[in-house]
Amino acid sequence: MDQRDASVPTISRIGPFRASVTTFGALTGSGFRRYATYRQATIAGTFTNIVFGFLRCYVLLAVAEEAAGQRPGGYDAGQLALYVWVGQGLLSVIGIWGWTELADRIRSGDIAADLLRPIAPVTGYLAADLGRALYCMLTRFGPPLLAGALFFPLHTPARWQTVPLFAVSVILAVVICFGCRYVVNATAYWLQDARGPITLWTLGSGVLGGLYFPLRLLPEEIVLVLWVATPLPSLLQTPLDVIAERDGPALQAALVGLQVLWAAVLLGLAGLVQRRAEKRLVVQGG
Repeated sequence: MDQRDASVPTISRIGPFRASVTTFGALTGSGFRRYATYRQATIAGTFTNIVFGFLRCYVLLAVAEEAAGQRPGGYDAGQLALYVWVGQGLLSVIGIWGWTELADRIRSGDIAADLLRPIAPVTGYLAADLGRALYCMLTRFGPPLLAGALFFPLHTPARWQTVPLFAVSVILAVVICFGCRYVVNATAYWLQDARGPITLWTLGSGVLGGLYFPLRLLPEEIVLVLWVATPLPSLLQTPLDVIAERDGPALQAALVGLQVLWAAVLLGLAGLVQRRAEKRLVVQGG
C-alpha cells in the first residue's frame, strides 16, 4: 500500500464572541461611511434644523413668558431653550423619520440577499444604524446647539452625572427608535406596502415622542400613561429631560432605566417579527 504524508494546514480561527464583535464593528463602520458620503445633505439638513430651532424656541419661550413667572411643565426659560436646541441636534441622531430601507427591500425581493448573509438582519441593520447615528452625532448635533447658545440663554447642567446619563440615554434612544422603525418596516412582510404604517409612525413619533412640544405640558396622568405604555417618550423626551435636569437625580436614572427596558423589549420584538416573517416569506422572480 502506498502511504503518502498528507499535511493538513492549520487555520487560525477567531473565537465566536470576538468574531461577532468584529463583524458588528465592521457593519457599524460601513454605516458610518455610507452616510459620510452625503456631505451636501448633511449641510442642508443641519441648516434646516437650525431654522426650525429658532421657530420652536421662540414659540416655547413665548409660552414661558405668558406663564408670568410660573414654570410651564416644570421648565424655566433656560431649560426650555436647551430642550429645543438639543432636540434639534438629536433629531437626525435618533432618526425617527425617513427610514424605509427594509420595507423597500421586502417589496422588491432584495431581502432574500439579506437572509443569505451569516448575520441576522436585525443585527446587521442595527449595526449600520449605530454607524449612521455616530456620524450624525459628530456632524449634526453640535451646530444647532452652538446656534442656540449664541442667541439664547441655555440652561447649563449642574450635576456631574447629567452628561454621562444623557450620553447613555441617547444611545438607548437610538436603539429604541431602530426597534420601532424595524417593526414598522417589517409590516411589509404581510402588507407588501408599508407606507400606511410608516406614515402613522411618522406622525405618532413626532407628537408623542416630545419633538413638537414637551410632553410635560400635558396633564400628568396622560404623560404617565404614554411613558409607561409606549416607547415613544423614550425617543426624545427622556434624553431632553435628562440634559435639561427637569427632574431630580433619582427620577433621571429611573427614566433611563425605563429606556433600557424598552430597548430590550423592542429588539426582542424585532427579532420575533423577523423570525415569524421568514417562515412565510415567498420571494417571486429569479
